[in-house]
Amino acid sequence: MNFSTLFRLRENLNLDKKTLVILRWIAIIGQFTAINLVYFYLKLDFPIVNAHVILFSGFLSNSYLQFGIKSATIKDFYASIFLIYDLMQLTGLLYLTGGISNPFSILMIIPTIVSSTFLSMGTTIILGFLTIIFLFLLTIFHYPLPGIHDHSVTFPKLYLTGYFLAIIVGLVFLSYFGIRFSGESKRRSDAINKVQQVIAKEYELESLGGQAAAAAHSLGTPLATINVVASELKKELGENNEHIKDLDLLISQTKRCGEILKQISKKKIVDDEFFTKTTIEDLLNEIINSFKETSSKDLILNLDEDKKIFEFQRSPELIYGLRNFIGNAVKFAKSTVEIKIKSNDKDLEVTINDDGPGFPDDIKEFLGEPYIKSKSREVTSNAGTGLGTFLGKTLLERKSARLSFLKDNKLGGASVSIFWKQIDLKFNV
Repeated sequence: MNFSTLFRLRENLNLDKKTLVILRWIAIIGQFTAINLVYFYLKLDFPIVNAHVILFSGFLSNSYLQFGIKSATIKDFYASIFLIYDLMQLTGLLYLTGGISNPFSILMIIPTIVSSTFLSMGTTIILGFLTIIFLFLLTIFHYPLPGIHDHSVTFPKLYLTGYFLAIIVGLVFLSYFGIRFSGESKRRSDAINKVQQVIAKEYELESLGGQAAAAAHSLGTPLATINVVASELKKELGENNEHIKDLDLLISQTKRCGEILKQISKKKIVDDEFFTKTTIEDLLNEIINSFKETSSKDLILNLDEDKKIFEFQRSPELIYGLRNFIGNAVKFAKSTVEIKIKSNDKDLEVTINDDGPGFPDDIKEFLGEPYIKSKSREVTSNAGTGLGTFLGKTLLERKSARLSFLKDNKLGGASVSIFWKQIDLKFNV
């Protein structure tokens, strides 16, 4: 892992200033309340003046953060500086009030946990090491714990050592959880954004198809008028006029424009099926035919168990999802892809099988998650990051589908089963 990856420099990580300011005010007010309550109410003695000086410096730093910095977000580097300062401030207060034997020493892990959730792994590692160093120093160097050492009561070294180790274990565990949680959340957020982009692109293409059809319809009349006028001029000028060739060219080009517009109109009739009824058989045939134009592999549509044909509304999500899984099967198959439809009065199931290497064992349980990579040599040349599978799965699940990823016993490769209740497919698509 290189420096830029460790600190995620390309991602331009930021921490919301308001979040950090509120967290620091909570810490400062809590620390101020605690030390004054212990000193004035419980009458326990410790260097109260020094504690107030440390707290006042924290007050000034947070005031500067809130009012002196105008940006709404704080970059990773500057956020880490404030968190390191908070760690040092808490260390100073604990040094004055019993060190690691102070029950509030557990709060030492908070800056690292905040970093693990919002900032880079490099920043989190630095804060984690500083926290461990400061905790170690607090086990050796500290003022007496107020109210305990005054009565000649001391904690056994074995107890303090155990407490020190317990805090470190909590630090490591929660930091790891924060890093994993924030990383997975970011990857899923990025993948969801990809889904939105795909859907937006599909609807954009549909919109362009509508505009093309409208243009074809609108331009038909003026082109017909131009053709009629040119034909009449040709008749009036006679065959020997020097402009006859130009008029013939004008008429021929007008007819050519008409043919082009007719093709656009016909294409739009096909595109209009996005908003008309279709059947799963017709839909799959269209997708299969599109792959046959670019692939030499054998694509078979098996209708042996297709007992109930019914219509439903087309949608870009459904088309993209099915096309994605069929495309994956074509990519990994050796020679054959079988798409099998199984239906009855209540259910519909589409199974996509291929004779490829199948799903690698090392990612089977993660299929459908974004940004996964198999180490299997059989699929390395064609394998991606799992984003396409995630997109297809997410889009089909939005249309009430249930998916399962298995091994096909017949062809020996991968098998993707997509299942719907007919009522869900009819009314949710």
